[in-house]
Parts: sequence; structure tokens; C-alpha cells
Amino acid sequence: MVTHPEIAARPAESSQALDRGLRLLGLLADAERGLSVSELAEGLGTSRAAVYRLVTALETHGMVRRPADGRVRLGLGLLDLARRVLPELREAARGPLRVLAERVGATAHLTVLEGDDALAVAVVEPSWTDFHVAYRVGTRHRPDRGAAGRAILLGRDPAPDQPYVVTAGELQPGAHGIAAPVLDVPGLEASVGVVALADLDAAEVGPAVIEAAAAVARRLR
Repeated sequence: MVTHPEIAARPAESSQALDRGLRLLGLLADAERGLSVSELAEGLGTSRAAVYRLVTALETHGMVRRPADGRVRLGLGLLDLARRVLPELREAARGPLRVLAERVGATAHLTVLEGDDALAVAVVEPSWTDFHVAYRVGTRHRPDRGAAGRAILLGRDPAPDQPYVVTAGELQPGAHGIAAPVLDVPGLEASVGVVALADLDAAEVGPAVIEAAAAVARRLR
């Protein structure tokens, strides 16, 4: 069987274009003010003409946008894709969070980094306690405050001697939290944690939180 050279080359060309498009989105994600076409071409190691083709295709699908200043920025179409991922995250977290909440007797949660905020996307309350913290899905806070946010940041540079984060009263007076990062899930910065009104025994609760975070990660891989 003889394959025409041009036909044989097309899959490789398509794969290269897809790779460049994804890398382009990655560059924009790290650029708060967007990037010019020239800067994108330099970052990708390709020509301006190639970048224009990529940007035009991505702009058609709402993945990027070009305001009046000509700089390329991430588009709102990415937010729509992100919203569609949330049900999958909640489903993956539901079982491990239930086990954690019942085991520890505290409200368990999965928190993800969305933009500049730590966002609670799944919450499970224990069924057998008289009192527990009411923690709402959709709660946002700075990632450098509270156990959940700090654990997400810890996941960027994991330390064997500090596998989880313990905080007290940072987001709510009298509330105590322990959280661990969800590791090794490409494209996801998240943490699993618990919050309670009473002090938590870190030696006992910490390993349980780490185990739950690992269980969520396995379900998402």
C-alpha cells in the first residue's frame, strides 16, 4: 500500500498545531495583562503568522480574545469548560469526603483554585455529630488564608516533612482547619480538608485528610 506523503504528514501537523495551541493557552494563563502576538511567537518558538492562525482558531471558539489594545488574553469560553468540569470533581470527591467526614466528625470539603480565589466545590457534613461547621459550596477566599487555600499553595512545592496544613481562626473565629493538597492531577490545583468548631488532633486527623486527598486524586486520574 502506497501512502501519499502529504496525507501522511497531516496527522503530525494537526498534532503539532494542537500542542502549540495548548502551550499558547498556558502562556496566557501566566500573563495577567495578556501577550502580544510577537511575545507569543517568541514564547512558542514559532512565527507570527503561525501564532495568528492559532489565535484566530481559538478566538472562534471563545478560548482567547483580542481587545482593542491588540494583546491576546484568555477568553470566557474557558470558564464555560471549567464549569462543566465541576460535576466530575464533585462526583470524584463525594465518596472520599463522606468517609473523611464520618471518620473525623467534622465537615469535609474539596477546594480548588479558580483564578485568584480558593473555591469550595464539594462539601460533606458528618451525620452523627451534635454540632458541626456549616460550610457552603461556592464559598471563596484568598488562597493564602485558611487551611484549604494554604494546602493548595503547598501542593505547588510539596514538602515531605509538611504533608498538610493546620490553621485556627483565619477565616472564621473559633474555626479550626486541616487540609492536604490533591497531588499529581494535571491541570488541577486543589485540596481536601476538614473544618470544625473544636481543636482538631493533627496527629490523628492529618493522615486521614491526606488519605482522602489521595483517594480523590486516584479518581480523577
